[in-house]
Amino acid sequence: MKKIALLTSGGDAPGMNAAIRAIVKTCLHYSIVPVGVRNGFDGLINGDFIEMNYEDVNNIIHLGGTILGSARSDEFRTQQGRSKVVHHFKTAEIDGLIVIGGDGSFKGAHVLSQEMPLKIIGLPGTIDNDLYGTEVSIGYDTALNTVVQAVDKIRDTASSHKRIFFVEVMGRDAGFIALNSAIASGAESVLIPETVTDLDQLISQIKTQNKGKRSSIIIVAEGDDEGGAMDIMRKVKPFFEGYDLRTTILGHIQRGGSPTYADRAFATRAGIHAVEILRMGKTNLMVGIKSDEIIEVPLSDAITKKSIPDVQKERIMEVLLTGSSIN
Repeated sequence: MKKIALLTSGGDAPGMNAAIRAIVKTCLHYSIVPVGVRNGFDGLINGDFIEMNYEDVNNIIHLGGTILGSARSDEFRTQQGRSKVVHHFKTAEIDGLIVIGGDGSFKGAHVLSQEMPLKIIGLPGTIDNDLYGTEVSIGYDTALNTVVQAVDKIRDTASSHKRIFFVEVMGRDAGFIALNSAIASGAESVLIPETVTDLDQLISQIKTQNKGKRSSIIIVAEGDDEGGAMDIMRKVKPFFEGYDLRTTILGHIQRGGSPTYADRAFATRAGIHAVEILRMGKTNLMVGIKSDEIIEVPLSDAITKKSIPDVQKERIMEVLLTGSSIN
């Protein structure tokens, strides 16, 4: 293997730059030419390639975002578009490709591997943490910490003004961020796509919780079946006279910021491993982590099987708020 291309695709996630750094330096260690693809799958279509060196990746491990850029490509979904990629790869004599992204990015990579003799490895880069086969994905830990820190600040003002805050976090199809940030921030309730939201039960729960309290925090995943934080607040507002109901939508701040230790460490280990298994001739695998051990997951499993949060964790908040004992 003489040349390995790498790209970041889909939503950016803190730690992507750490992965880029590890891939480039590992390639150079093994005398492989690392070729960066700018702007994700758009860059594949346009042949926007750049050979990378040590200077390109020095001092980027602490940076959020991705130095290569990220973009989705409608043209890549077509056979004609992908034929351009095949042409560019043959011209550049690229032997392998490492894709850092989520399930949509992996689906595109998997299709490409079926249409040309190219070895492909995926690194899970998504704050949603919804990829099957890995305990965590690159960017997830940083996003969690961002949410917890924001909720800590919101609680200060909520307590001062007798407010009930509905805080919306990312998670259109998965409630990992909402559920685990709610536990870590001490939120009173959490609403996630994996469970059906009972508004009557939520209203009763908040009223019970608020006896003798000045505030409540409800974490809402953006993909909840009753809608986002704004929708739910409007629906329950008539039942809370005397309280000031507010919403906060955290939005894209969850994607930004300097990556945590956990994201930097996993991204670095995964990047090294990706290059080394490509050298062994392996392909169509995702590099994951389980019990602090780097693992390999078939790419087909990562894109066809669903990872869901442990909804039983909701009982943690119920126990803490009601004083019930765990049976």
